[in-house]
Amino acid sequence: MRLFLDTSVLLAAAGSGKGASRYLIEEARAHTWALLSAPYCVEEAVRNARKIGPKAPAALAQLVLPKLALVPTELAFDKALVFPKAKDRPVLLSALGTHADCLLTLDETDFQNVIGSQVYGMDIRTPGMFLVEQREAGRL
Repeated sequence: MRLFLDTSVLLAAAGSGKGASRYLIEEARAHTWALLSAPYCVEEAVRNARKIGPKAPAALAQLVLPKLALVPTELAFDKALVFPKAKDRPVLLSALGTHADCLLTLDETDFQNVIGSQVYGMDIRTPGMFLVEQREAGRL
């Protein structure tokens, strides 16, 4: 399963060793989850990691980023897509461009509340929602 992690998930994984975001990072290999992100998301996470806590930059660099496969940041899409948040558009377009199964984000306001739980066949979930669904399906 191809999971695209946005900036909020990268920061949450760097900021806490106990949350769903870190669990995804640590358990990806065991569950054959391909963790994808774009340079746009990584750069934003690196810029903001210090705001999460003093240990977050090191955790991001040592525990989170090495587990990711970076894909190109996409700025255009060949299908109709109305998404008003300009700063989040590259995240959504990059996830769609990689044919990710799921975009994982903690930014429900800008993603799920605006475009819903799916766009062009790609699910949009929080890490916690994704893990609950995996458990209910017997995959965890």
